[in-house]
Amino acid sequence: MRLGVIGVGKMGINHVKIFSQMRDVSLVGIADVNETMVKDVAGEYGTTPYVDYRDLLDQNLDAVSIVVPTTLHRRVAVDSLNANCHVLVEKPVAATLEEGKEMIALARKLNKKLLVGHVERFNPAVGILKELIDDGVLGNIVSVSSKRVGPYCPRITDCGIILDLSPHDIDVISYLYNDRVREVYSVAGATFHSQEDHAMLMLKFRRGNAGVIETSWLPPHRVRRLNVVGDSGVATLDFIEQKVMVYDKNWAREANVDRKEPLRNELRYFVNLIANNEQPFVSGEDSLHALSVALTAIESYKSGRVLRVPLPDIAETETGKVVNPFRVVGG
Repeated sequence: MRLGVIGVGKMGINHVKIFSQMRDVSLVGIADVNETMVKDVAGEYGTTPYVDYRDLLDQNLDAVSIVVPTTLHRRVAVDSLNANCHVLVEKPVAATLEEGKEMIALARKLNKKLLVGHVERFNPAVGILKELIDDGVLGNIVSVSSKRVGPYCPRITDCGIILDLSPHDIDVISYLYNDRVREVYSVAGATFHSQEDHAMLMLKFRRGNAGVIETSWLPPHRVRRLNVVGDSGVATLDFIEQKVMVYDKNWAREANVDRKEPLRNELRYFVNLIANNEQPFVSGEDSLHALSVALTAIESYKSGRVLRVPLPDIAETETGKVVNPFRVVGG
């Protein structure tokens, strides 16, 4: 498979590294506006550098991985799809719902795969927790809360923390509930960033369940955790350690998790998705829902009101089998 990576900043370099190690992938080239950096990265991984991503798209590629600022997702994705490429784009899918809908509609029109990089869906610990919930181990789920905090990365200048980090947990909590957020109320503030750099999101789902998301760029250490409370037990998940603990009135047990790098799982899945013509595990509707909740949360903290979340009406027209990414093998 002939593949390129557009954007080789901190996250993009990880994409380059992993794709370069896949036996069934030819990393044709990489693109970035930083000429010095793109040449250095290309030299390290034995590929061709491009300053203009459109020159990379002219190389008869099968697929591209887009790792550019959110405000550029729509432009680069549309150009890539029109260049006959399948597309993996980092979350959130776009800066606005209209842009995201345009990308999804174009991918379907051209019969191309568009996978949004909600990487925590490919965390093996999330897959195990989902199985425990679906099997009724915790009983009826009452609430899910997450904490995603850590030091600020200076590269993030085009959005605040709600749009940058909260889509991870919005998507995971929605996935665990198998439901959509109906209402959101958020409290946030800006201590040093031009936009919000800490926030608390309170989510109410359609079936009445609760979700709480705490996120901040102020703490000096990274924490990525999630708690699920049911009427028969409680589970805690550590995203970084890929550890799931289950507690009930008699026992505290650790679930058996086959620990693997989530980003490697995601990129491997993207390649297999194209090769096998499967339906994306993270659907267009999923990605637009996470974006819609995040954008509504921003409006909520600015207005100080509980707001109803508009649910994008996206007809899922793609066909094919959805493959559990935690079962993907290969390298």
